[in-house]
Amino acid sequence: MSKARIGTGIDAIPFRLLDTRNPKDASELRSLNRFAEPERSLSLAVAEIIGRIRAEGDAGLVNLTRKFDNVVLTPRTLRLSGPAPKVSAEVVRLCAYSLKNIVAFSKGGIPKNRTLRNQEGARVGEVYHPFQRVGIYVPGGTAPLVSTALMTVGIAKAAGVKEIVVCTPPPVNKHLHYALRASGATEIYQVGGAHAIAALAYGTKTIARVEKIFGPGNGFVVEAKRQVIGAVAVDLLPGPSEIAVVAEEPARADFIAADLLAQAEHGSHSRIVFFTPSDKLLSGVVAAIERQLPLLPRRNFLDAVLARNALFVRTQTLAEAVALAEAYAPEHLSLFVKKAAALAPKIRNAGAVFIGENSPVAAGDYLSGPSHTLPTGGAGKSFAGLTIDQFYKRVSHIEYSKAAIRKAAPLIAALARLEQLEAHARSAEIRK
Repeated sequence: MSKARIGTGIDAIPFRLLDTRNPKDASELRSLNRFAEPERSLSLAVAEIIGRIRAEGDAGLVNLTRKFDNVVLTPRTLRLSGPAPKVSAEVVRLCAYSLKNIVAFSKGGIPKNRTLRNQEGARVGEVYHPFQRVGIYVPGGTAPLVSTALMTVGIAKAAGVKEIVVCTPPPVNKHLHYALRASGATEIYQVGGAHAIAALAYGTKTIARVEKIFGPGNGFVVEAKRQVIGAVAVDLLPGPSEIAVVAEEPARADFIAADLLAQAEHGSHSRIVFFTPSDKLLSGVVAAIERQLPLLPRRNFLDAVLARNALFVRTQTLAEAVALAEAYAPEHLSLFVKKAAALAPKIRNAGAVFIGENSPVAAGDYLSGPSHTLPTGGAGKSFAGLTIDQFYKRVSHIEYSKAAIRKAAPLIAALARLEQLEAHARSAEIRK
């Protein structure tokens, strides 16, 4: 691995540069084949927080909110009550436009009840019911994520969920508050972090427990979701934002740089990765970042990501670049290649694929329709992004007639006796 630099002088920003032709980079290249696994220290800290909320309830939420957010609340002020705040007509228009795309796309994925007859003539099927009460986590912190409200709460409402409970860190930005109400939130609590997830999972006097938890968050939130599985269901494990770009000439270096910087803007824990077989394009992207960086206001986050969480990889071939990107399993994968539309259906490990130079990740972040709540940290190998069917619970239906059970009973009994479960066998034979 070598360290390249963006800019000149003492303000130059170092970033990691790997080359698949260099044997010294082999070990770090293998590490790109990652999977989501929390650090032990994080797991222990989150377990302590969860235990505290289970023991202390609302008092624990109030104390941890003071500790982590420096906001003083009481059990009565945990919940944001009243109507949505007044916002400009432009904010109303933007939220409504985005929600229309999100709901239209989502409704196409509503699961359908079905029935059929099996070999014995029994009627079998499945029925889908929306969850009655779900919890949705919407990150706060450095940016009011209006888009996350639209792309989680809006889908829950479209699915027919009756009680949509949102937790988001205080203080709650008015535009975010409006978006939550406009999207269909029925309860909003100004509490964030792992303690919010614990409250949703186990309940407190103020926050009644939910059936399933949705939404992205920082490492503490993601680990809390992992730890409460079983007490509740969870959607996926979406953490800090990340992007990988695969590109070949004659891709636009300025477009690539803009997309990389856009995801770096989310915060210092974001990750950006660039794979290309072209030295010219690699140099061009670095130069474009140098030009664009001074124009952006969130320099503190951008500089931190470039220095700690940026990786540029020079590959020998385009196929090698694609293979490394799939091993990395990014949240967002952008294809700046000549045959992007043909390549995209072959990609298995990514939260979302952005096809061609005119498809910025920002379109998926705000407007296009599919939810931007996506797996990160390599979890894209096991999890898909948020879809409307995740707001439903499937129930199987099985109905045997007298004729059907008479036909099935000898088979059921024979299979049961293979497992040495005589009572199972007799429960079928008694109906012959």
